[in-house]
Amino acid sequence: MLRLAVPAFLALVAEPMFLLADSAIIGHLGTTQLAGLGVASAALVTAANIFVFLAYGTTSIVARQIGAGSERTAVTAGIAGVWLAVGLGLVTAVVVALTATPIAHLFGASPEALEHAVSYLRVSAIGIPGMLVVLAVTGVLRGMQDTRTPLVASVVGFGSNIALNVLFVYGLGLGIAGSALGTVIAQTGMATGLVIVVTSHARAIDASLHPHPGRVLHAAREGVPLLVRTLALRAVIVVTTWVAAGLGDVPLAAHTVAMTVWSFLTFALDALAIAGQALTGKALGAGDVAGARSATRTMVWWGVWGGLALGLLVLAGHTVVPDLFTTDRAVQSALSAALVVVALSQPISGVVFVLDGVLIGAGDGRWLAVAQVVMLVLYLPLVLWVHASTGSLLAGADQVAAEAHALVVLWWVFVGFMVIRGLLLGWRARGDSWLVTGATR
Repeated sequence: MLRLAVPAFLALVAEPMFLLADSAIIGHLGTTQLAGLGVASAALVTAANIFVFLAYGTTSIVARQIGAGSERTAVTAGIAGVWLAVGLGLVTAVVVALTATPIAHLFGASPEALEHAVSYLRVSAIGIPGMLVVLAVTGVLRGMQDTRTPLVASVVGFGSNIALNVLFVYGLGLGIAGSALGTVIAQTGMATGLVIVVTSHARAIDASLHPHPGRVLHAAREGVPLLVRTLALRAVIVVTTWVAAGLGDVPLAAHTVAMTVWSFLTFALDALAIAGQALTGKALGAGDVAGARSATRTMVWWGVWGGLALGLLVLAGHTVVPDLFTTDRAVQSALSAALVVVALSQPISGVVFVLDGVLIGAGDGRWLAVAQVVMLVLYLPLVLWVHASTGSLLAGADQVAAEAHALVVLWWVFVGFMVIRGLLLGWRARGDSWLVTGATR
C-alpha cells in the first residue's frame, strides 16, 4: 500500500499545485483577477475532470488484467484509452475556446472578474488535450502498479509551471493570460513525457499502438458510468461556485482559494484512493476477495487518520495561509473563516475518497453513477437555500464580517454533501455486490 500510496500522494499534491501557484501569482495582481481565476478554474477543471474516467476506469481495467496475468492485453486496453483522450481533448478544447464568454457568464460574477475569466479560459483551452492524455496515461501506469513515473512527471511539470508563470505574468507582463499560457506549456510537456514512457513499454512487449476503433469505442462505453458520476460531482462544485459568485467578488475570491486548498487536500487523501483502485482491481482480477476487503479496511483507517492530520495542519495555519494569496483584508478574513470549516471536514473526506477509490477499482461504476446523481439531488435544495438567503446572510453593519459569515455557511452546506456521500459509500462497501472477481467485470 505504501509503495503505491506514497508516490501517488506526492504526484497528486503536485497536480493542485498548478492551481495553487496560479492563485498565489494572480492573487497579487488584484481581487478581480483572483475572482476571475475562480470562475475560469471551476469551468476548466470541470471541462477536463468530467473525463477523469480516463484515469480511474483505465486503472481498474489494466489492474484487473495484470491480476489475471495478461500484461499485453492490459497495455493494449490502456493505449485505447490514450487515443480516446486525444479525441475527447481536441473536441473539448475547441468547444471551451469558442464558448468561453457564455461559460464565464453562467457564474454571474462582476464584469471585471468575467473579463479576466474569459481571458484565462481561452488560453487554457489549448492545454486540454494534454490534460486528458495525462489522465489516461497515468491510469495505465497506476493499473500496472507504477505510481513513481507519474510522480516524476508531476514534479517536473509543477516546477516548470511556476517558472513559466512568473516569467509570463511578471517578467513579460502578460497578466492572467500569461499564467494560463505557462500552465498550458507545462501540462503539454507532462503529457509528451508520459506518452513516451508508455509507448516504449508497449513496444517492448509487442502491444499494439494503433487506434483500433473497436477498442476505443469499448473504452468509451466502459467510461460512461464514471462520466455520469463525475458530471454529477462536478455539478456540485460548479453550483457551489455559482452560489459563491452571487455573494460578491470578495466571497468569490476567498472561495476560490478555499476550494483550491480543499482540492489540494483532496488530492493528498486521494493517494489512498489511487492505491485502493490499483490494489482492489488487481486483487479481484486474481480472485482474492479477502485481500480486497482487508485492504479496504486498512485504507479506510488511514483515510481517517490522514484526514485528521491534514485538518490539524490547516487549522494551525488558517490565519497565515490567506496572506500567501492576497493582500485584500476582506478576502483574508473570509478565507480564514472558510479554512476552519475545510480543516474540520478532512476526516470525513478521508473516508469518502478511500471508499470511492475502492469501488472504482472494483469496476462498480454503474452504482457510483446512480449514487452520485442521488447525492446531487439531495444537495441542491441545501445550496440553493444559501443562494436564496444571500440578502439576509450579507446583512449587517460590518460588511467584512457579513461576507465571511456567508461564505462559512456555504462551506458548512458543502460539508453536508460530503457527509451524505460518505454514508452512501459506506453502505455500499459493507455489502458484497461490488466484489466481482475475474479479468473482466
